[in-house]
Amino acid sequence: MSSPARKTLGNMRRARPRSPSPSIAEPRRFLLLAVRSFVRAASVCPGVQRITLIGSLATDKAIPKDADVVVTIDADMELTKLAQIGRRLQGTAQTINLGADIFLADKHGQYIGRICHYRECHPRAACRAQHCGFRPHLNDDLHVVTLLKELIAAPPADLWPKVIRRQAMPSDVEALLLSSLESNG
Repeated sequence: MSSPARKTLGNMRRARPRSPSPSIAEPRRFLLLAVRSFVRAASVCPGVQRITLIGSLATDKAIPKDADVVVTIDADMELTKLAQIGRRLQGTAQTINLGADIFLADKHGQYIGRICHYRECHPRAACRAQHCGFRPHLNDDLHVVTLLKELIAAPPADLWPKVIRRQAMPSDVEALLLSSLESNG
């Protein structure tokens, strides 16, 4: 295989699988509270249409790899504020040696990329965006990561604007995230 491996949520392939190694014994609570804070902050950003939970945190996996959310946005949304909130989630997860990805989709359910990990856009050797800087804060590394349209359309759970469960959720996801978001509207 000459091209680099590509991560496709729903059908994941990686060149070198890595096991998560958080710095705390039970990272789920920590990540769920961080996702809850992200949802509350991101939901008031103009242009955000929907926020969903995907990935290992939506399962009963004791040690999730990271926190993965999909944010559906307006086509012309300015991403600066959402990127700031997303980097806060990423930084929080990094404090326990885990990660977070904020995947972006358009109103048609098409995956468009992720929130960039960098605060400022300028050419970097480590940047894998195909069009770095074309749309500030958008990492369009579709050759590295892509989301299936079916996953975007029907994720395990919608977190905002309305909580919707499409599968049974672990009890901690229910208690710390879903019920809390439902009760706070």
